[in-house]
Amino acid sequence: MPILKPGERLLSLDVMRGIIMILLAAESCMVYHSLEHLQHGWLIEQFFHHPWHGLRFWDLVQPAFMFMAGTAMCISVESKRSKGLPEKDNFRHVAVRSLKLFLLGTGLHCVYAGKPVWELWNVLTQLSFTTLVAYFLIGRSYKVQIGAALLMILLSDILYRVVLIPGFDQPFVQGHNFGAWMDTVLMGKINTDGWVAINCIPTAAHTILGVTAGKLLMGPGTTANKIKALVIAGIIALAAGYALDLGGVSPIIKRICTSSFILVSLGYVSLILAALYWWIDVKDHKRFTWIAVVVGMNSIFIYIFFETVGIGYLNGVVGIFVKGGLGFLSVPVPWLDVVSAFCVWVLEWYLCYWLYQRKIFFKL
Repeated sequence: MPILKPGERLLSLDVMRGIIMILLAAESCMVYHSLEHLQHGWLIEQFFHHPWHGLRFWDLVQPAFMFMAGTAMCISVESKRSKGLPEKDNFRHVAVRSLKLFLLGTGLHCVYAGKPVWELWNVLTQLSFTTLVAYFLIGRSYKVQIGAALLMILLSDILYRVVLIPGFDQPFVQGHNFGAWMDTVLMGKINTDGWVAINCIPTAAHTILGVTAGKLLMGPGTTANKIKALVIAGIIALAAGYALDLGGVSPIIKRICTSSFILVSLGYVSLILAALYWWIDVKDHKRFTWIAVVVGMNSIFIYIFFETVGIGYLNGVVGIFVKGGLGFLSVPVPWLDVVSAFCVWVLEWYLCYWLYQRKIFFKL
C-alpha cells in the first residue's frame, strides 16, 4: 500500500480515532471514577490528568485527537483537490467546519454550567483554531510544515517567559502564568483546574504535524520507509521533550501545554500511529477493528452525545434501573456504580454501531 488512492480510507486512522472516542466515552460514563472507588492505584491513575507537572496516559488523549484531526483533514482535502474541487470550496468547507466546532465547543460549556457562559477551554474550541492553521499548510513541503509547528511551540514558550504581568509573572505556576492572564482578558475568569484558552497556539503543532503524517502516508514510498519516518520522528520528539523537562528548561505540564509536553505527546502519538499503521494497514490484521471503526466514523456525534445527553440524562436513567435491580441482590454500592457505568458505555457504543449499520454518519 505505497500510495493512498483518492477516496480510500486509512483503516488505522479510523481505528485510532475510534479508540480515542471510546476512551473519552468511558470517562463521560464515569467508568474510571467508579473503578477508582474500588481500587486506587497507579493503573487507574493513568486515566486521569496529571494535576500539574508530570505525564499520564490520559494526557495523551487530546493530543491524539487533534493529531488525528489533522491527518484526516489532509487526506480529505487532498482527495478533493485530486478530483478538481475548486480551492475556494475546500476553504469554505474547512472554515464553516471550524465555525461549527467553535460554536459547539463554547456551547458545551453553557451546558456544563447550566446557563449561558463565555468559556474557551473545550477541545472543540481549540480544534476550531488549529484546524484553520493546519489547513493553510496542506500541500506545503515537510520542512515548511515542521517549521510552522515548531514556530507555534516556540511562540507559546516565548510568550510565557517574556510577557510577565504583575500577579501573572511565574511562567510555570498554576494560575499565575501568561495563559491565566490571557484568560482574564478573553473571558474575565481563570480556570480553577489550570487549563488555559491559548493552549490553541502550541497545540496547533499537533494538528499541523497530523497533516504532515497524512502527507507521508498518502505519498509515494514504501510502507517500511513511512513507518521508519514515523518512528524516528517519534523518538526524536520524545528525546527532545524529556531532555527539556529533565534539564529544567521546560517542565512537562499538559494544562498549559508547555513545549516539552507538546514534544513528548507528539512523540508518543507518532509511535502509536506507526504501530497501528503497521499492524492494521500493512500486516492486514483487521479482525475486531470494526469495534473501534463504528465509533470513529461518528466521532463528533458521539462526543457531543455523551457530553450532553449522556452526562445529563442517560447516565442517571441507566443508574436507576441497574442500581435498583442489583440493589435487591445486596451488591455493594461501589460495584453498582461500576456496572452502571459499563452499561452506559456499552449502550453508547451500540448507538454508534446502530448508526454505522444504517450508514448514518454525522459530519460537520
